[in-house]
Amino acid sequence: MFRESAALARVKPSATLAATDKARELQRQGRDIISLSVGEPDFDTPDNIKEAGIKAIRDGKTKYTNTDGIIELKEAIVAKFQRENGLTYKTSQVNVSPGGKAVLFNAFFCSVEPGDEVIIPAPYWVSYPDMVLMSGGEPIIVETTIETGFKLQPAALEAAITPKTKWLLINSPSNPTGGAYTRAELRALADVLLRHPHVWILTDDMYEHLVYDDFEYTTIAQVEPALYDRTLTMNGVSKSYAMTGWRIGYCAGPEGLIKAMGKVMSQTTSNPCSISQWAAVEALNGTQAFIKPNQLLFKERRDLVVSMLNQAKGLTCPTPEGAFYVYPSCAGTIGKKTIGGKVIETDEDFVVQLLEQEGCNAVHGTAFGLSPFFRVSYATSLKTLEDACQRIQRFCASLT
Repeated sequence: MFRESAALARVKPSATLAATDKARELQRQGRDIISLSVGEPDFDTPDNIKEAGIKAIRDGKTKYTNTDGIIELKEAIVAKFQRENGLTYKTSQVNVSPGGKAVLFNAFFCSVEPGDEVIIPAPYWVSYPDMVLMSGGEPIIVETTIETGFKLQPAALEAAITPKTKWLLINSPSNPTGGAYTRAELRALADVLLRHPHVWILTDDMYEHLVYDDFEYTTIAQVEPALYDRTLTMNGVSKSYAMTGWRIGYCAGPEGLIKAMGKVMSQTTSNPCSISQWAAVEALNGTQAFIKPNQLLFKERRDLVVSMLNQAKGLTCPTPEGAFYVYPSCAGTIGKKTIGGKVIETDEDFVVQLLEQEGCNAVHGTAFGLSPFFRVSYATSLKTLEDACQRIQRFCASLT
């Protein structure tokens, strides 16, 4: 009989993937389901990027590549960081991995010792704590509040740091909240980190281009150059370029760390897909003209969802600065009963009963480390979002 390892036993399956799979299964059974759990753009990959991938196939670029990425893609990443973030790196400071998840896991696996602590603000992307656990470390969860836009405060960071702290993980804009740190907010966190030189910073900037209302995006190594030598700046092509299935994540940081991450890859995944790498070169070097129109479409969707959810009885939905998620509070529904007599005791009860009664799928806040909330992805059409929000309004109104 199979028994999973002790390391794997510490890990939970991804709640977001589970929610999406459940919605798909119900759809296969013939149910009318709207899924708001998917964390990927509904836009197609731009044609110039697709053509670059096709050309790579036709040109025979289908063999193994350098373990941590082709030099052409590393050069494109170096140029991107300089152009958009004012950060100067050499190609030897760049790692390309098969997706952002792989970047994060490789970084933790090669740097975290048993007993090391990794500070993770909550709510967090579901995979962060489990990646730390798989690497032998201890996730230190620091809860944030809706009043602060779900952003880590300097005093809370200071209180969480111990001699065992190895990393601070910052995600801006955030999955699941959409909250993004301003330059001033990053400056305040940097001031704390300057007092603790043993703490490294991993900044997940995957949603960098998806910011709204003239928000000025900055990343922490850009705000405080003195942190450059202990910051790993992570990004990817999945969200901004609608390339989730191409599986290309990348990062830049100190050479020693980058070399160690490549060592992990040499004994695990080896190189990312060669075809995807050439497509990513075009994504970063080619036209960026579609990014702004996509931003405007997402902003329109965000504004619709925020407005409609705030009209739902018992919900409070803040307006996020970026990404394509909202993270409404369902505190006003706790303790109420559904028309079937089920008591809503938790945010998980809320989303389960919402799916059962109205066929609308979301992800409960417990999965992201902060309750009672739930995550809604608005990476779908306005028509679908309006229908979904009407279902949520109807469900909330039915509770007694």
